[in-house]
Amino acid sequence: MNILLTGASRGIGKATLAALETAGHRLVGQSTVGSAQLIAADFTDPDAPRRLWQAAFDRLDGRIDVLVNNAGIFEGVADNAGDDEWHAAWAKTLTVNLQASADLCRHAIAHFRSSDPLKGNDGGRIVNVASRAAYRGDSPMHWHYAASKAGMIAMTKSIARGYAHEKIFAFAVCPGFTATGMVEEYIASRGGEKLLADIPLGRPANPDEIAETIRWLACDAPPSATGAVIDVNGASYVR
Repeated sequence: MNILLTGASRGIGKATLAALETAGHRLVGQSTVGSAQLIAADFTDPDAPRRLWQAAFDRLDGRIDVLVNNAGIFEGVADNAGDDEWHAAWAKTLTVNLQASADLCRHAIAHFRSSDPLKGNDGGRIVNVASRAAYRGDSPMHWHYAASKAGMIAMTKSIARGYAHEKIFAFAVCPGFTATGMVEEYIASRGGEKLLADIPLGRPANPDEIAETIRWLACDAPPSATGAVIDVNGASYVR
């Protein structure tokens, strides 16, 4: 399959890129600054998702079977920040975490709906990487992060319900703490081992665990699972 993966330069995205490549799929990855292997796209720019989609479409010879929205930011803002700082933080987080994902989903659906079964194109899949915070909430510094991930879950379910009859399937993954640089910094800032005590498994997930979940949804999950949200959080939040 031909797959577009955002946020592919580190952590969960890097592990997912490796897992999908190992499984034999063709990948186009994205990162903010780009590299020899990754397309540069800064999602604070409203035009970036469209440019990324077109670049990936061209690189993958005019066919994309799966979109994985993994890119995201986790930047705190105090509830007593000034109005300008508060609004800027909300705007940036919602733009990067939710709006860019929505734009890419829209491009993917338009492509999947116009696909030609005679050329092997028949529907497609979307996997959105959300967060435990979508259901449980997050810290007082991260209202906007939790809201962006909750929006991603609602969007995923709307896509699943709206397009399943066209063989367009949508899934979401909700990691808890994952052993990436971004989360390690957060854990240290919130008390270290005391915070880990909240995870019954006794440790954060590792990126390979999340990557395998994404790979399964992107490639092997049955169509009847469309709309599913899979928690990978060590039982730190059980719905």
